[in-house]
Amino acid sequence: MHTPVRLPWLVWLLALISVALHLVFFNNLGYHRDELLYFSLGKHPAWGYASVPPLVGLLSWLIQSLLGDSLFAVKLVPALMSGVMVVLGAFLAQQLGGRKYAMKLAAVGMIVPPLMLRAYFLYQPVFLDIFFWTLCYYWFIRYLNTDAPRYLYFLSATAGLGFLNKYLILLLIFCLITSLLLSRRRIILQSKHFVGALLLGFVVVLPNLIWQFAHGLPVTQHMNALETTQLTHVDRVAFLVEQVLMPFAAMPLVITGVVYMLRMRRFKAVAMSALLVVAVLFSVQGKSYYTAGVFPLLISCGTIFWERVLKTPLTRIGLPVLMILVTLPLLPLGLPVFGTKGLVAYFNGLEENFGIDFGRRFEDGTVHPLPQDYADMIGWEELTTIVDKAYQQTQDKSQTLIYCENYGQAGAVTIIGSRYNLPEPMCFNESFLYWAPRLLDKDIQEFIYVNDELGEDIPALFADIKEVGRITNPYARERGTQVYLCRQPKVNISQFLRKRIAEETPF
Repeated sequence: MHTPVRLPWLVWLLALISVALHLVFFNNLGYHRDELLYFSLGKHPAWGYASVPPLVGLLSWLIQSLLGDSLFAVKLVPALMSGVMVVLGAFLAQQLGGRKYAMKLAAVGMIVPPLMLRAYFLYQPVFLDIFFWTLCYYWFIRYLNTDAPRYLYFLSATAGLGFLNKYLILLLIFCLITSLLLSRRRIILQSKHFVGALLLGFVVVLPNLIWQFAHGLPVTQHMNALETTQLTHVDRVAFLVEQVLMPFAAMPLVITGVVYMLRMRRFKAVAMSALLVVAVLFSVQGKSYYTAGVFPLLISCGTIFWERVLKTPLTRIGLPVLMILVTLPLLPLGLPVFGTKGLVAYFNGLEENFGIDFGRRFEDGTVHPLPQDYADMIGWEELTTIVDKAYQQTQDKSQTLIYCENYGQAGAVTIIGSRYNLPEPMCFNESFLYWAPRLLDKDIQEFIYVNDELGEDIPALFADIKEVGRITNPYARERGTQVYLCRQPKVNISQFLRKRIAEETPF
């Protein structure tokens, strides 16, 4: 292993540019559906939630305590982490054998992929998942370079934190261990430090494991729902195509990174683990972005090849410049660089001129004017103002309950509604179900109902029902969602809802 070089100043500059790039467009759209959910979790910090481990909720609680829950506060931490990834990518290239040029090229490679642009624009577990995967690989490579046991413990602690963020990191650990079993370094698995590292990781994740068992293992119900509603629509051909589109301009680095590591005996197990991740997800019809965590490793590794091949200043400058120029026309695939109408025109142009509908296919397989992520960032302000309009029409607010059918609606009322002084809504979707019983300590006489249709239950419960408004934005995924003000209950509403909660609660 060569003597490590200092991080070039250009890497720090590129890290700052990455942060600025993710913040400059933060206000072009609004809160994302999932961002509203995850910030709502911060109102109820716990060791677990219905569909995610506790870290995102605890981080949301910390951000809200320090910065509040404005749109800027939501976007700030992912943007800052994009800068961290630029620096981490450069350090990873260094550990893989790269010098200054490789580190600079790795920094560019952390910025230009549409995958990285989108992941570090949204406050979701994905941005931390990519970071934890990359950091795990970094510690593992440092261990391979030094045989210092402390890096096994660092890896285990990082994987434990990654588990508390997103359970998908178990796939990385499985693939790493499997790759070691198939390599000459399998002796690592027999060492006392490997066992000690496993124990450390177990201690880190134990609070969430206890919470899961205490709450009836909601992760299994979430996975079953994911399988039936989303994964069944995953197309394997599209999965493979998107493995190329996600890194896009950085794809030359990805390809050479795989080849380089497979040819290096020391890092062969690392390359095998990354390829195994892709193979497993392809076989089980996983979502294409589930592979996101392997790309920073492969990009950083690919820079070593180009550092050795490109010798002249012109070619060394030309490669990253070309990557940037190729990325610019596709920037809206990763970031909402335009407002709603501009984005619609951009994606219409892609289809009309090039026959490309990439990104506009929703999880249910249908194609829409905007990608699902962008459609999920429209309509929430409109919905909240309608709910507030209904709330202002209530006669006794102490006997009023707001009910939302899905977590996006409930998240909007919780987070955006705080500016309107709206009370916390009831919802039987996601973790809102756990908090629902706390809202039933009053006699409910007025009921604000939010759903995409009235249904049959509400007319059976209330004699006076009035539609207050509905989302009209044609590009919102929630277009048509209605808000009703219901009065004159025919039954005891609190008693009725307690029964429903008992039916819905899995524990």
